[in-house]
Amino acid sequence: MKILQLCAVDFTLYHFLMPLIRGLGNAGHEVVAACADGPLAAQVRDEGIHVEAIPFSRGLLRPRDHLTAYRSLRALLRREAFDIVHVHTPVAALIGRLAACHERVPRVVYTAHGFYFHDRMPAWKRAAYVALEWFGGRCTDVLFTQAEEDAATARRLRLCRTGVIEAIGNGVDISLFRPSTNPAERIQVRARHDTPANAVVVVMIGRLVAEKGYRELLDAMCHVDAHLWVIGDRLTTEHAQNIDDAIDRARDDPDLGSRLHMLGYRTDIEMLLRAADIFTLPSHREGMPRSIIEAMMTALPVVATNVRGSREEVAHEETGFLVPIDDTKALAAALGILARDPALRKNFGTAGLHRARELYDENIVIDRQLRLLGLTPS
Repeated sequence: MKILQLCAVDFTLYHFLMPLIRGLGNAGHEVVAACADGPLAAQVRDEGIHVEAIPFSRGLLRPRDHLTAYRSLRALLRREAFDIVHVHTPVAALIGRLAACHERVPRVVYTAHGFYFHDRMPAWKRAAYVALEWFGGRCTDVLFTQAEEDAATARRLRLCRTGVIEAIGNGVDISLFRPSTNPAERIQVRARHDTPANAVVVVMIGRLVAEKGYRELLDAMCHVDAHLWVIGDRLTTEHAQNIDDAIDRARDDPDLGSRLHMLGYRTDIEMLLRAADIFTLPSHREGMPRSIIEAMMTALPVVATNVRGSREEVAHEETGFLVPIDDTKALAAALGILARDPALRKNFGTAGLHRARELYDENIVIDRQLRLLGLTPS
């Protein structure tokens, strides 16, 4: 079959969709990708994948940009006879489903990597986003979510016209993310980032935006005897509230400043995780975060907020701690307990590793998708 994989930006394509694209290719299908062009799209092309540049904008209130993307996408769909259009990320998914429906693509699949609407939104705003998802659902034949809670929500709100809604989970490459077995590597990685070999290291991975919980984390770390590694940057297309002021204050803090390490965008995340001691993700909302799975595969204990997706991955007081959203004191307390107790870190990390290997092997997740779509090799 000929399949189009569609998302808004090249970051999503490269970091999240490539395992599925490779799996489809290995199963004998022809796969084309489409997203806004960028440097990571070039890396996908280097693997032999054809990538169409569609000028998507991530901001919802950009009607002119969306119309341009819609027209460009319809032209692509008229030019190519796709059997399936598989869409990802909210804005691109809505535009993609409408275009596919109008061009009579035989099958439209939507993977919701966490719905944008959530309980902390004002009621009117949440209702508006639910309405958009429902509208897009009139052009959706199969709806995948990653978290079970999101699947239940989608069924309750009838976000797919056919009612075919499945939670597929999330996964990572178990050959890449694995526990540390090389003490020398840990020391070398820490030395490169001005971190003492005997220090406790808390690591956070995520876009530098407020909804990831950075303000609470930076405040909490003032009360935790540990270094903090922050991995991530802010996408040029990002419209969420920035946190530059919070980072500047943390850097200027006479105590925290020397323990804060802003590492930016990295391609060696697996090595950094192996050199750390605790992983944290205090997000306000999530889909089903890969970063937690990556940390668990590396045998790190996890401190995360009690939100959808994260609470499906983290077993409270078994593989880590779940804390309330926007609660600096609870976050500091949980991180402090683990920072002071290496035995507890090891116990939680070992339990998390077993849980991750059982539930979150990337190959199993991809095989499940292909099987549900009837795309496994005959």
